Amino acid sequence: MNHRMTGRHRQEALPVGRACTPGFISVLICAASAAAHLMTFAQPTFAQAPLAQEPPARRTELVGTAPPPAQIFKIFQFPADKIPRIDGDPGDWAIVPESYSIGLDQMHDDEHKHAKPDPKDLDVHVKVGWVKGLNRLYFLYEAYDNYWDFSDPGLHNDTFEIVVDGDRSGGPLIPQFRNNADQDTWDAHFSMHGVQAQNYHIMTPAEGKDWALAWGCQPWDKELPYANHAQSYSFRPGQAGKYVLEFYITPFDYAGCEGPQRAVESQLLENKIIGLSWAVIDYDGNQKNNGFWNLSPEHTMYGNASFLNEFRLMPLEPQFQKSIDARWSFKILDMDRRLVAFQDESIGKITSWKWEFGDGSSSSDQHPLHSYAKAGQYVVVLSVEGHAGRSRMSKIWDVTLR
Repeated sequence: MNHRMTGRHRQEALPVGRACTPGFISVLICAASAAAHLMTFAQPTFAQAPLAQEPPARRTELVGTAPPPAQIFKIFQFPADKIPRIDGDPGDWAIVPESYSIGLDQMHDDEHKHAKPDPKDLDVHVKVGWVKGLNRLYFLYEAYDNYWDFSDPGLHNDTFEIVVDGDRSGGPLIPQFRNNADQDTWDAHFSMHGVQAQNYHIMTPAEGKDWALAWGCQPWDKELPYANHAQSYSFRPGQAGKYVLEFYITPFDYAGCEGPQRAVESQLLENKIIGLSWAVIDYDGNQKNNGFWNLSPEHTMYGNASFLNEFRLMPLEPQFQKSIDARWSFKILDMDRRLVAFQDESIGKITSWKWEFGDGSSSSDQHPLHSYAKAGQYVVVLSVEGHAGRSRMSKIWDVTLR
């Protein structure tokens, strides 16, 4: 794909010979495969709205009967005491196993300018991480290029383009693929562009320009506290060299144009599968790019989240897990009755539980309900035992009732 927002009219045709994807308007899309549509972002008004795509066909089979994806990639869980520092130094990532690394050999140039990767021309390795309790995705991007192209102040720049769909709801995220074909393009931009899934064009490197284009109507999502970045390199434009970029982003289920005050962060949970993909756009001094290396098998993943890869938020690797560790949470079900539900979240193979509720009462249930007789602040203790030993967790005055 030629870069989509250069201020010059660019053709973008569906690859010749590609079968029409189920869920698209077959007649229109097949016609579009022979006649490219035009788009521009530099003009004050959009060109005539391109043909809209239908959402992917709704799955009607029972859960669990669909064929498994070709591959589910892994997102490494950093221990809470080993969160990577965003400083451009990859040292914090040394604990991440190589099985989490995704290289250019797992991607393809879907513009067919290169039959296979040539590490002497371009070599890329990406690792993705997360931290339980934080709705952030951490990235380490390491690349070698024989010609780094980053002198232009505009969008012409070697680029790491990522698209994330935190709840894997799928569907279009740019106006060109909107479901409502009769909607004005600018209305679509301000109502749905980047709202339910986000696209970031990250400049590699960024020099004299912002580090990323948040392609949508929410530029605030590339700034602190939702994102941060640091890069390291020593080459100049046109030279070869190695580039290191560390950054994190926050995925959103809703990121409206009105600003972060109504935004809804995606909840990142252990073993959850999210939608994520990326492309590496390499220019090598050409007016048009010299390669669009895509992790997704679908070229248009940049604007349709249904074509993103599946990534699993992994548990801690075994070497970072405690053999036994008491953990728990609670929820006040009824303040008038002072009814509290306690949830055991202990780690390890637990054989017995002892809850002390702070009012003289106790329970050996794993997930007890308890009703307090009086208002007050309570020290609640959970003690667990298992084959690996014992563990205790006390919380002081977290449980406070009126």
